[in-house]
Amino acid sequence: MLPTPDLSHLKKKDYEYIYEPAEDTFLFLDAFEDEVPFLKELQPTISLEVGSGSGCVTAFVGKILGESSCLKYCTDINPKAARATLGTAKQNQLTVDVIETHLTDALLPRLQGQIDLMYFNPPYVLTPSEEVGSHSVEASWAGGIDGREVIDEFLPYVKRLLSPKGAFYMVVVNENKPDDIREIMKQDGFESSIVKTRLAGREKLFILKFVRSST
Repeated sequence: MLPTPDLSHLKKKDYEYIYEPAEDTFLFLDAFEDEVPFLKELQPTISLEVGSGSGCVTAFVGKILGESSCLKYCTDINPKAARATLGTAKQNQLTVDVIETHLTDALLPRLQGQIDLMYFNPPYVLTPSEEVGSHSVEASWAGGIDGREVIDEFLPYVKRLLSPKGAFYMVVVNENKPDDIREIMKQDGFESSIVKTRLAGREKLFILKFVRSST
């Protein structure tokens, strides 16, 4: 069992401004631990976490991938989250490039078709539309109508960013209509699977995995 990344450098006050790791974060860690054989076989040369927050998931994935074989990128629209991710990488002896940007705006077209591993714990909570798109901690959870506004904005970028062999992982809840998301991605040429699920209170969490269709 792989250890949870060391987040001892982050204090209670930090979590007033960045997303504190919670059930969805730890489900992501458990899913990636299950995916270790696949990730080892994939041997990604470039990885990307969209919306890295504390940097916990990137630090965990970085330990799986190793330090020398993969360039690790993270993005976050929240400047405090970007700094927290850098701090977490340093705390866990990893090298990560963190870009302060909306989703992946700053990475295109430079990294188009080059990312072998991409993952995203999006803002999926059902909220009024006007709460979506802040540059503070609310950006980590406010998902708008059906919790899908940021998810739906991002999905078209998956086919632009992923390499031919690439894999994309995303956290969703039942209210986001996972089957609908999988159908949208199927139309974009992706096969999908549910890697892991968990009940967290009244929420049913899913980790979805997408790879390009072989046909």
